[in-house]
Amino acid sequence: MATVFLAYSNGANDNFKGVATLFGSGSVNYKTAIWLATLATFAGSVASIYLADTLVHNFSGKGLVPDIIAGTPEFMMPVAMGAALTVFVATILGLPISTTHSLIGALIGAGLMAVGDKLNISALGNSFFLPLVFSPFIAIALAALIYIVFRYVRLKFGISKETCVCIGNTETVSVLPQPTSVLAFNSTASLKIKVGETNDCIERYSGSFFGIRLQKMVDIAHYFSAAAVSFARGLNDTPKIVALLIVIEALNIKYGMAIVATGMALGGLINAKKVANTLGKKITKLNHGQGFSANIVTSFLVIVASKMGMPVSTTHVSVGSLFGIGLISKEGNKSVITTILMSWLLTLPVAIICTSILYYLFIST
Repeated sequence: MATVFLAYSNGANDNFKGVATLFGSGSVNYKTAIWLATLATFAGSVASIYLADTLVHNFSGKGLVPDIIAGTPEFMMPVAMGAALTVFVATILGLPISTTHSLIGALIGAGLMAVGDKLNISALGNSFFLPLVFSPFIAIALAALIYIVFRYVRLKFGISKETCVCIGNTETVSVLPQPTSVLAFNSTASLKIKVGETNDCIERYSGSFFGIRLQKMVDIAHYFSAAAVSFARGLNDTPKIVALLIVIEALNIKYGMAIVATGMALGGLINAKKVANTLGKKITKLNHGQGFSANIVTSFLVIVASKMGMPVSTTHVSVGSLFGIGLISKEGNKSVITTILMSWLLTLPVAIICTSILYYLFIST
């Protein structure tokens, strides 16, 4: 049950990250976006049975603590619950944090309580910390580079952007004092013209390529790239959570993957709204091309990392890609970015403390 709760919390915090650019650019509404994310993530979870077995081993706790301890429910239950609570609280606050970080913190917390200074911290070095530390910076750099290249190509081919202009009557109401101390109101109408904000209209690309409208081509590519990110997320995150079940031989890997995938899907459908608004609307303004650029980088890095058994954080990579776009477009929201970075720094210690307390309470009872 603790592992299913972790899967649910992971889905609530992470499922929308794949389609955040679709939602943020106004391509689709929230309901369509979350269903696309859920289906693509579920497909990635199923694929992880065949493509990501190395991640299952890395998150089993073996090597960090003696195998005789790692393979017990007494060790794994506090790990699952501590990581789940950390992610779930962040979800309620609308903060996109890393389930990978939470799991690592939970493994450290339970390990410290179980074996103390005999905890093999060196096992976390190259296998965990290096991919987690460097992946967001790689994502920022790649997203910025790809966006610059795509923008250069667009300008080279003379493809322009269309921005809508909003025209309509504006009614102004003014108060007219009367001798009888009763107020009267006067209404006047005037014509107002303004350039539409992102929320008022969607910036689109004009022109065609081989007889196909360019905007339609970008839209299709954007949809596929968003689905690819969600697929990659399911591929990378499912094995990490399933490891908690496999190591205690509670279920075989196929049933474990199915249960975790279902929990992740339900979490995304029920509890993803706050994180969706943070990712899609608050980090940076996006158009279709920018969203596509961010998704290409995220899906590529996460799929490659999953195949290599590297536990990168989909959160760090996807948000890093959005940061990279925001840096180039100069539309990044610095206060929101700072808040997210602070939540990332706190994830590991919060998970360690939470899991240590749970381990003590569980063992003492």
